[in-house]
Amino acid sequence: MLRVRDLVVRFPGRRGRSTTVIDGVTFDLAARETLSLVGESGSGKTTIGRAILGLAPVTEGTITFCGETISNISRAARRRVARDVQVVFQDPYSSLNPAMTVGDILVEPLAAAGVEGGRARIRELLDAVGLPADAATRYSREFSGGQRQRVAIARALALDPAVIVCDEPTSALDVTTQARVLRLLKDIQQSTGVAYLFISHDLGVVNSISDRIAVLHRGRIVEVGDAHQVSTAPRHDYTRRLQMAAPVADPKKQRERRELRAALLSAAEEEADAPPMAQH
Repeated sequence: MLRVRDLVVRFPGRRGRSTTVIDGVTFDLAARETLSLVGESGSGKTTIGRAILGLAPVTEGTITFCGETISNISRAARRRVARDVQVVFQDPYSSLNPAMTVGDILVEPLAAAGVEGGRARIRELLDAVGLPADAATRYSREFSGGQRQRVAIARALALDPAVIVCDEPTSALDVTTQARVLRLLKDIQQSTGVAYLFISHDLGVVNSISDRIAVLHRGRIVEVGDAHQVSTAPRHDYTRRLQMAAPVADPKKQRERRELRAALLSAAEEEADAPPMAQH
């Protein structure tokens, strides 16, 4: 359904120099699948999502949706694609307009796409995300963080998209609310067949929702595979370091993780500092 091939994203810098943020990334996303992009801050995962949405330039490579190229297309073409490729942003406190009622927020994409039956659709969307019908007349500021993110998910669902880019949708929420939002996303996928590109820095979070996980490090995918395998038996040192960085409730295990992570970091630094092998 969604295909990314040899994606390169560079941003201009000072004195005519550019910075390569994404360097040759390739992956596929199938219908009804959840593929998670995982990496630390600055690894480039959000930039990939923005490139798919047309919010970041594609310097090289291609992005196709159902066989149609959607990278660097016109604004008119992008509006057509937006019906099928939507987004849930990280922060529900800033991604929703506080001056608009929830009903207005949900009807906005419908009106932009020329879709009628707004009120009935709003009721359907609120029901789909577990919010009462009277939420339509209230403002986002009246809701908790988890409820606001449900509104954001409802907005993303308004046009029945085939793909939703979920950009750290639970990172601003507490652990209990995270679990509820993840459960909601899984339920919606089962009922609608939507595919998710789920962006996160937390292997523990994505393991519960993903079919596959791709690990991003310094703009490149270093490991990709089945979610259980990547989460429990990672093959790449960076993935193991990322796994060790996740907190656990057991103090003994947490201490062991810190020690192992320190050893992995030390080995990585020694490898980076080692002189190159002589060429013959």
